[in-house]
Amino acid sequence: MNRRTRTALATVVAAALTGGLLALAGPGAVAADAVAVAHADFNGDGVGDIATPSASTVAGHHTAGQVVIVYGVRGTGLTATKRTVIGQDTPGVPGTVESGDRFGWSTAHADFDGDGYDDLAVSSDAEDVGDVENAGMVTLLWGSAAGLSGKGAVTLENPSPTRFARWGHQLAAGDFDGDGRQDLVVADDSSTMVVLRGGITRSGTSGDRRPVPTPLTSGYPWSLTAGDVDGDHRTDLLVNGFVPEADEPFYGLPRNFLLPGSPTGPDASAARELRPGRYSAVGDIDRDGLADVVSGMPADEWTDGEHMPYATQGGQVWITYGTADGTGRVQAVGQGTPGVPGTAEDGDRFGSSVDLGDIDGDGYLDLAVGAPGEDVGTLKDSGSVVVLRGGPAGLTTTGARTFHQDTAGVPGTAEAYDWFGTDVKLDDVNGDGRADLTAGSGENDGNGSITYLPSDGGALTGTGSRSLSPTALGVPTADEPAIGERFTD
Repeated sequence: MNRRTRTALATVVAAALTGGLLALAGPGAVAADAVAVAHADFNGDGVGDIATPSASTVAGHHTAGQVVIVYGVRGTGLTATKRTVIGQDTPGVPGTVESGDRFGWSTAHADFDGDGYDDLAVSSDAEDVGDVENAGMVTLLWGSAAGLSGKGAVTLENPSPTRFARWGHQLAAGDFDGDGRQDLVVADDSSTMVVLRGGITRSGTSGDRRPVPTPLTSGYPWSLTAGDVDGDHRTDLLVNGFVPEADEPFYGLPRNFLLPGSPTGPDASAARELRPGRYSAVGDIDRDGLADVVSGMPADEWTDGEHMPYATQGGQVWITYGTADGTGRVQAVGQGTPGVPGTAEDGDRFGSSVDLGDIDGDGYLDLAVGAPGEDVGTLKDSGSVVVLRGGPAGLTTTGARTFHQDTAGVPGTAEAYDWFGTDVKLDDVNGDGRADLTAGSGENDGNGSITYLPSDGGALTGTGSRSLSPTALGVPTADEPAIGERFTD
């Protein structure tokens, strides 16, 4: 299943909920998206960097894959000149360029070796290992003052590769056991994940590795999101995926589970079910010291005549707010919510991507929501991004704004099937302490692009904005590289 198929699948499914409210305990939660606007920093300059996979054809090898890293520049933001493109043809990177390896399929960043620079775990989930077809492989790229490169890159071995396992199909990084060192969760096409604990050395070894069963009962996680939700200074893991139903034994309906961190890593035995979503974000929106969970549900309420629980026309996002006694309120926001720009229509895919960051510097996290299926005028699936402000009462629709490629100041021109907003990031990439918007799209028949809109200190602005195309980034455009379809969390 290719990336586009995975994304399209998100538009036709929704999830059932058997749990309800999210239990949170203790003040001072350390969230994945903190008020200070946490970000990846591969070169240690204090400015956020962006990484995105590319389904590139490399040296004639179809979908061999690459990863594009765009470094934030203080005062300037993202430019095409300060970037690195890494694939299995890069000196030092293990493996051989082969068609269909999909290097970059999933990525996760953290300072795994504790040297002060963020590193990048990269999967090539369709890699053959010896004679084992599509066993999958995970490669670790090391950060440095010069950024990421292939120097010293190592393979994180799967001790028991199996055919079509696609080891590394999903990745997530964080301090899941609370020992002060960064761990890595690796999922494949099964219902059991692996956590590599205790940091990772330059030789590719970790303190230990433990299996982590998912509550999905069968099938692989659809997406993984890491963040300290319960405030115990251990990273927790959100697992989105399918639980088979009697009439849908293969896919079923998607579900969303929270696995709290523990001294041994994510604890599946204590999993709690939340409102469903394709992708999630974690952060303290209302600044009460407790993290909140945002999950995007881009499905329509009715699909092929079947009712989809917890979905609504055009899609929506669910926000579960944290409280000390575990009775957090749940908020739903879609384009049918008063104050949200646009009109809820079938296929808008509102909630296909979500991210949190403080755009205006008021100390409260704001939310960016991608709606890549939004029509702009008569242009079908041109796409848009909606930004909602955070405050002491949580997210508000007051002052909500929408951005698309016909919005004044936004680079490019709205066209049918651009899918603007395929993914979104709210990270500080120009060093001013405010979150800037990075949005991906499927520009030019799937080639993709990255659009950068900076914060002016109070709101997002077109001044200083720019669009980065695959060609400008040094990525070949044969076979739809899909730049910007998914950013590293």
